[in-house]
Amino acid sequence: MAYILALNPLIIGTAVDSRGELVSGAPKYLDAAHQVVDQAAVGHSIAMVAAATALVAGLMTILMGIVGLFPIGLAAGLGLNAMIAYVIAPTTTWPRAMGMIAVEGIIITALVLTGFREAVFRAVPKELRVAISVGIGLFVTFVGLVDAHVITPGSGTPVQLGLNGSLSTWPVLIFVIGLLVLLFLYVRKKRGSMLIAIIATTVLAMIVQAVVKVPATLSDGTTNPAGWALNVPSWPGLAAFKLPDLGLLGRVDIIGAFANGEGHFTAASILTTVMLVFSLLLADFFDTVGTVVAVGSEGQLLNSEGEPPRLREILLVDSIAALAGGLASTSSNTSYIESTAGVAEGARTGFASVVTGLAFLLAVFLSPLTNMVPAEAVAPVLVLVGFLMMQQVSEINWNHLVDAIPAFFTIVFMPFAYSITAGIGAGFVIFVLLKVFQGKARHVHALMWVVSALFVIYFGQGVITKWIAGT
Repeated sequence: MAYILALNPLIIGTAVDSRGELVSGAPKYLDAAHQVVDQAAVGHSIAMVAAATALVAGLMTILMGIVGLFPIGLAAGLGLNAMIAYVIAPTTTWPRAMGMIAVEGIIITALVLTGFREAVFRAVPKELRVAISVGIGLFVTFVGLVDAHVITPGSGTPVQLGLNGSLSTWPVLIFVIGLLVLLFLYVRKKRGSMLIAIIATTVLAMIVQAVVKVPATLSDGTTNPAGWALNVPSWPGLAAFKLPDLGLLGRVDIIGAFANGEGHFTAASILTTVMLVFSLLLADFFDTVGTVVAVGSEGQLLNSEGEPPRLREILLVDSIAALAGGLASTSSNTSYIESTAGVAEGARTGFASVVTGLAFLLAVFLSPLTNMVPAEAVAPVLVLVGFLMMQQVSEINWNHLVDAIPAFFTIVFMPFAYSITAGIGAGFVIFVLLKVFQGKARHVHALMWVVSALFVIYFGQGVITKWIAGT
């Protein structure tokens, strides 16, 4: 899981809100045209996110070990952090965006305490649970390929390979080498292969940058399309030995999350926030379903009903982690599929989570080093994680069409729509409709009807928002 300490800062720490500000509160650009990046401000923002990410991950993972007694780690959720950085933050301010995460965490915690989240967990058919996990894997893979500029916006096509259809830049070469190193280590079952690959690839990237000196900008001041995707790999100097900056803790505006860009509370702004919180809730709600089942299955920890022991306690800690992520400005924290690696090595109790959590707390003091890790060194790990999650696809009965078709739509909509929530929603709604077409509507669990109806509202939120606003 250690790669999240490099990846989350590159997502949360480099994106801007509607004011052009980083999560640290500093402007990202030095010019009004948004062409010249303030590298110092971005570097500081990345380090702050790294420290907060490690701190929250450590505390929540230890809590899972003590309360959930389950060998699963928690940290800032992939997909959820992309959603908050690239979808929500650009429409509001960072404190308000994190306020939405906090609101979502409060609601989902209440749902656990009332038993509702547990009930929905049991109401979701097995094939859809598996499809959610597989779809997230494809989504994460796509994120990795895009972050490394292996997949870029196309000319005449939605996407294309590399720069102008070829893999011809130094950063992409670093990604390819990093991916091959990771695959070599992984197939040889080398422990810690992901972290070793990140470190080795980062060192190689630093050497290449020192020799070739790939420019971050062109002569006209615009970003170099053949340059590093985010971080420029170089030694941070004395900054590597500074105490971590935990200034992001508490930078959250829960009430303001319901206001519009001018800070006014209107029916449209409140409805928009409700819809965004709802989408976060659904994504967080069901990400955990696939993850917990996958980890429990890997360690043979599930009961005859396909559920882990102490399910409510596990879901409660996961829900509290969502709230903690919002309060610390690291994005919603959730259970990690990479926990299957620990279970595969023999982890069976919460003690494994306590050890993992303590390692995260130690990593708080290494946060300044994340500024030297390029996206190209982390992206290969995302691709491999996608492969690991994809392996579960064999658990879907593809000959049973009423289950297989919704599973298919769940899987493909996540990467193609660039939305975990869209994939889950598509699968749920199509599942219910196919049951109706089959004349078996009475066999659909009542909670599946409720959740599917909510997804229909979610998909139509644009029309509903315009209707409320009177436009």
